[in-house]
Amino acid sequence: MNTAAQSLTVLVTGASGGIGRAIAELLAARGHRLLLQGRDEKRLQQLCESLPGEAEHRVLVADLLDPDARQGLVQACRQQAGGVDVLINNAGVSTFALLADTRDDELVRILNTNLLAPMALTRDLMPVLQNSRRAAVINIGSAFGHIGHPGFSVYGASKSGLHGFTEALRREVADSGVRVHYLAPRAVDTAFNSDSVNALNRSLGNKSDSPQRVALACLNLLEGSGSRRRFIGWPERLFIKVNAIFPALVDSALAKKLPVIREYAQQNFPDLKGETP
Repeated sequence: MNTAAQSLTVLVTGASGGIGRAIAELLAARGHRLLLQGRDEKRLQQLCESLPGEAEHRVLVADLLDPDARQGLVQACRQQAGGVDVLINNAGVSTFALLADTRDDELVRILNTNLLAPMALTRDLMPVLQNSRRAAVINIGSAFGHIGHPGFSVYGASKSGLHGFTEALRREVADSGVRVHYLAPRAVDTAFNSDSVNALNRSLGNKSDSPQRVALACLNLLEGSGSRRRFIGWPERLFIKVNAIFPALVDSALAKKLPVIREYAQQNFPDLKGETP
């Protein structure tokens, strides 16, 4: 448990989803103050009431895809007593579908939610964060942002873009004292995954982690020093390195799995499940 002097004020987007909830529960248990963002006020309020130090936390209902709502969220952060120390860009959505089956509105939804909204929110909140001596941004990415996987081409592109944004921002603010982290989980056991995604993972033997493991990795970044990039899961971390150096090997391995991936993707479409922004 942190003392009052050590406690941070943390804005968690997508707080009522599986990973967001686990992050909120762990950070609250450590004594940090939370600003819980999402679109479902009831779910956010239930989460807030379940956390240690309930009175220290705030529910901030906002649709990150609505510029006016996002500005309202930023204004609430500006007015927060003691300021805001940390932004965790966790909200995200995904569709498991072949590109040929992905509509224009799905392309826009995924890219806006997973990439453009975090970029805009980070930009608008940066002046608030820079007032803190312990400022940090943690962007929640994905292993699929580094290993292009059939059936997740749009989702992977959005997370690859988020990684590129994180890397550039880290260098851009290197002299400001703001730490910028990137955390890339592999599959996580939450409602984010549809039945067909879970079936695909079982069929391919893909491993998954609990939301609590992701939350712990997030906490370690927050309470560590410097800016870091962290990948969760083995052998996924190895595959990411192999893909970066010998992508043709990964091309060949995934090509052998295409029939299975196509089968589940076509059963799944359209799949609009995801953690709401």
